[in-house]
Amino acid sequence: MSNESKANILLAEDEENLHEALKLNLEMEGYTVTSAFDGNEALKAISNEYFDLIIMDIMMPEVDGISVLETIRVNANEVPVLILSAKNSSADRVLGLKKGADDYLTKPFNLEELLLRVSKLIDKNQKIQVKESIGDHYEFGKNSIDFKAQTGISCHGQSIELSKKEVMLLKLLIENKGEVVTREKILQVVWGYNVYP
Repeated sequence: MSNESKANILLAEDEENLHEALKLNLEMEGYTVTSAFDGNEALKAISNEYFDLIIMDIMMPEVDGISVLETIRVNANEVPVLILSAKNSSADRVLGLKKGADDYLTKPFNLEELLLRVSKLIDKNQKIQVKESIGDHYEFGKNSIDFKAQTGISCHGQSIELSKKEVMLLKLLIENKGEVVTREKILQVVWGYNVYP
């Protein structure tokens, strides 16, 4: 996903000055940034909104970053996570990666390197989502949907005309089979607007 398409990033960092500087730089790159200053705020944001990437500190008040990461992965949420932490031992990095982080960057860090990692993680995630995308036709049981023609055939052979929004919603739900699709993601993908501008 290119940053022109306004990838949605959750920034979970309790150090206020660093948080504001990161948010400003990410927004200057064209990303939409949601802020969380502790683990509870991060978990609440994750349960209410769809994110293309999460950038998270490990040492946060309330709930630490590793616990947040474990909760994300237990709920089968595959959002890419970049850990940004002052904990720089190899054991800390290995633990973060074992718990499900996609990348781990230690503080202090080079801003250009961080922005490149952010871009790469978002692009990689977008390519994976495109690969998992279904084709123009989908069958389930004796029912079928033709996304291109915007029609469905019921198990009794009855033809059903579908609106564009119905087709988009069905396709989104089928592509995310077995997962909870948030209201925010539905509004963003099907209706095309950001719920939290």
